[in-house]
Amino acid sequence: MIRFSSISNFTRPLIRNFVAPTSQFIPHTLALRRVLSRNVLARSYSIESEKPTPSFDISKLTRNEIKQLRDLKRARERKYKDRTVAFYFSSIAILFLGLAYAAVPLYRAICARTGFGGTPITDRRKFTDDKLIPVDTEKRIRISFTSEVSQILPWKFVPQQREVYVLPGETALAFYKAKNNSNKDIIGMATYSIAPGEAAQYFNKIQCFCFEEQKLAAGEEIDMPVFFFIDPDFASDPAMRNIDDIILHYTFFRAHYGDGSAVSDSKKDLEMNSDEKAASLANAAILSPEVMNTRKD
Repeated sequence: MIRFSSISNFTRPLIRNFVAPTSQFIPHTLALRRVLSRNVLARSYSIESEKPTPSFDISKLTRNEIKQLRDLKRARERKYKDRTVAFYFSSIAILFLGLAYAAVPLYRAICARTGFGGTPITDRRKFTDDKLIPVDTEKRIRISFTSEVSQILPWKFVPQQREVYVLPGETALAFYKAKNNSNKDIIGMATYSIAPGEAAQYFNKIQCFCFEEQKLAAGEEIDMPVFFFIDPDFASDPAMRNIDDIILHYTFFRAHYGDGSAVSDSKKDLEMNSDEKAASLANAAILSPEVMNTRKD
C-alpha cells in the first residue's frame, strides 16, 4: 500500500507541469475585478436612473397658484427679452459713437491723400523732384484766394493777395493775415477747399496752417504762409483742359473758448521772427515771380 506522502511526491511534478503558478493569474484577476466593478457601477447607475422621478401633479394646484406660476414665467421671459434688446441697442449706440468719432479724421486722411471733395493733397511722398519742375506751357493757371470767418470768432482773416498765376510744377508762396480783434486769447482752426473739385487732386500743399490750432493773443496779428504747387500731370489731363482758374478757400472756426491763457504760448507757437521767415524761404524752392509781385507789403 502506497502512502499519501509518496503519492503527493509522485503527483507534485505532474501538477507543476499542468498548473501554472499562482503569480501568473494575478493580472487576469485584476482585470476580472475591474470588469466586475464596472458592471456593478453600470448596474447601479441604471438602477438609479430607472427610479421614477417625482411627477408634478398640476391638478392639485389652485387657480391662483397656476396664475402665479404663469405670471412668473412671463416675467422671466420679459426680463430676458428686455435684457437682449438693451444689449443690442447698446452695441449699436457704441458702434455709431465710434464711427462718428473716427469719421472726421478718416475723411480728412482720405481727402488729403486722394483729393476727394475738393481737398488739396498733402501727401509728402508726392513732393518729389520731378514734380517740382515747371511745365513749359503758354497758359498759366490763375490761383485765387478767398477767406471766411465763423460768426462766433472775432477775428479778421483775409488773403494778402487776391490771385497769382503759376505753371504746373511751379512752386508758389501766398500769405493770409489773421488778427484777433477781441480782448481775450482765442484759439482758432482753419479748414480749406478747392474749387472746382476736379482740380483738387493736382493741388499739392507743402506747407499750410490748416487743421491745426492757431492761438492768437488779444489784439495779435500774424501772417500765415501757404506754400503749394500744381502737379505737372495737370497739363496732360484731358479733363483739366478747360480749367484755367482754381480757387483756394479758407474758413476759420473757433476751436476753444479761451479762458485767458498765457500770451507767451501763442507767440511761441505761431509768431515767426525775421530769422525764421528767412530760413523758411531759403529752404523753399524757387518762388514764382508773380507771387512776389502780387504780395502786398
